Amino acid sequence: MLNVVLVEPEIPANTGNIGRTCVLTGARLHLVGPMGFDLSHKSIQRAGLAYWQSLDVKTYESWDEFARVCIPRLDEHVHLLTKTGRRTYAESTYRQGDWLVFGKESAGLDKELLDQHPDLCESIPMRSDDALANASSWHQSFAQAHPELREDICGNYVDERAGWITSLNLSNAVAIVLYEALRQNDFRW
Repeated sequence: MLNVVLVEPEIPANTGNIGRTCVLTGARLHLVGPMGFDLSHKSIQRAGLAYWQSLDVKTYESWDEFARVCIPRLDEHVHLLTKTGRRTYAESTYRQGDWLVFGKESAGLDKELLDQHPDLCESIPMRSDDALANASSWHQSFAQAHPELREDICGNYVDERAGWITSLNLSNAVAIVLYEALRQNDFRW
């Protein structure tokens, strides 16, 4: 079984979507607090639909509690997903029991954690599409108000200096990495 870890998730619908993906793939979901919502939130229930009661989910008050209980030693079985990884998720080797760790939508994983474990950091490459920034007046005004950001191909605004995956594609990012890990482990439907 693979372990998907969401550290301080903020958007309940993302967590619901990720929970549904975990049910369908047999992965265990770990939610590390503090979370930006409670688990009874309507958005989780709506996104998770009938799957939520079948989800193997564990919750933790903090990263310290999670690390103490689950991964007291950060080693090659831990995959820290960030935009600043030295290798891509597709260059990594995944085994049953591995931990796929994703940070909160607004800020990603703690920079100190990433700096302490650069060999565990993996990126999900995204190509930019500057044409999207001119698609509407809203995009133009947002881009002007935030010159430090660039827009990726999905229409998400990204701070390239940060090591985080944007909120609009966190559930997609989890699915991409989880399915690669399953592929490497001969997952059969």
